[in-house]
Amino acid sequence: MTFTWADGRRLAWNSIHRLFRRCGAAVLLGALFLTWPAIFNGFPLLYPDSMTYLGDGPTVARAVFLHRFSQYYGVRSFFYSLGILPFHWNITAWPVVGLQCLLVAWVVWLAVRSISTRQVAARYLVLMFLLSLFTSVSWYCSFIMPDILGPLVYLAFFLLVFARQTLARAERWGLYLLAWWGITAHASHFLLAGALCALLAAIAACQRRTFVSRLRSLGEVAAIVALAAAAQMALHGYLYGKPSLNGERPPYLMARIIADGPGRWYLEKHCDKGQWAVCNRFRQLSDNPDDLLWGDESAYRVGSEVDREREVREEMPLVLATVRAYPREQFFKSAANFRDQLRAFGPYGFDPSPWILAEFNHVLPGARANFVKSRQEREALSLDQMDEIQWWTVIVALAVIAVGIVLLWWRRSPRLGVLSLVVAAMVLANSAVTGVLSVVDDRYGCRVIWLVPLLAGLFVLDWLEGRRTKKELHPSAC
Repeated sequence: MTFTWADGRRLAWNSIHRLFRRCGAAVLLGALFLTWPAIFNGFPLLYPDSMTYLGDGPTVARAVFLHRFSQYYGVRSFFYSLGILPFHWNITAWPVVGLQCLLVAWVVWLAVRSISTRQVAARYLVLMFLLSLFTSVSWYCSFIMPDILGPLVYLAFFLLVFARQTLARAERWGLYLLAWWGITAHASHFLLAGALCALLAAIAACQRRTFVSRLRSLGEVAAIVALAAAAQMALHGYLYGKPSLNGERPPYLMARIIADGPGRWYLEKHCDKGQWAVCNRFRQLSDNPDDLLWGDESAYRVGSEVDREREVREEMPLVLATVRAYPREQFFKSAANFRDQLRAFGPYGFDPSPWILAEFNHVLPGARANFVKSRQEREALSLDQMDEIQWWTVIVALAVIAVGIVLLWWRRSPRLGVLSLVVAAMVLANSAVTGVLSVVDDRYGCRVIWLVPLLAGLFVLDWLEGRRTKKELHPSAC
């Protein structure tokens, strides 16, 4: 029998097709594992901001595609609202959960494949099953919020720079698009992505033999950050008439520095001069940043548009003046906020809210009855048990990583070493950006802490890989 070129091409295509089906099935099953919190709840998990993201999408879409402008578009990320709009159309939020679960399952698949080359599907599914049960990743995939996209950006940047050879062209383009969307989805993601670019460049520079070959990849991830910034400025310029990175962003820094104390002390000494707009409500200033912005007495919430614009304009001058007046006090307060945020990663954010229920008639009018029956609305999610489970999972994961670092030195696994630096840096930087610049919130810690157990799992897979290789090289040792 003659073996022709056509036969060879057909055989290769059939092999690729079988591989794609197997990989696709593994990713789909991994995504299914992640959906259990939403299924357990009986409805996608919601936060007050979720209703804003769901409700703002149509308003922004009408302005962008139909040129039907509005006086107000909201203060959240327009790109996350637009990205999820085709998946809910103000009818049901379940497809958004499916989208987020698929994205996480796919990126984790690529990460596992970059470390392990044997029994990838089986090892991946075991890891996904454990992560979905014992960490916050499944809860935040089921959460209608952009929080889950941040860790995907950090993993995507690692894969694009230090595991590029494990990616097909289509996978690289998929990561480009996902990283761009994730960066535009939340202001903190933009800051962290920029910091990660600098970190990856520094790591690549230390590896002198491969630095030149990584320049293209470093340029690509830097371009993604730049394109995200350009997109933000272009969209805000189109909607508001002037380009900006933040749009109508509330004065978060001002609220943070007043709540910390130094800002209040500064105002006590200078409000008699009438220099700052916030002095008009000095007696109502809270020591909680959220109350300062969204409380019943908040000028930003109930004040006039002129008052809000003035507070935003005066934010940075007030912050800088306070830091100059109380540098030592603000430093120690910010350090305490960073410490508290680093330790805050309980499954917070799923409490019932009257505001969520009130917004259903506007955002998801046909789904209100189903949400009322959910465990979240009935306060029956058993979050205390999840908090304890995740806490011990992180402790065990840190122990595994500590042992793995010793083995890493022996095995010389540079890729896993780089990933360890990325995860450690992003967990620390996430706590700094959110805790110091915004507010200490378990939600901010929960969105990234699952990367620590993921890293521990990859250490285990790397150890299994090395053990199998050792047996093949020295079969008599078996």
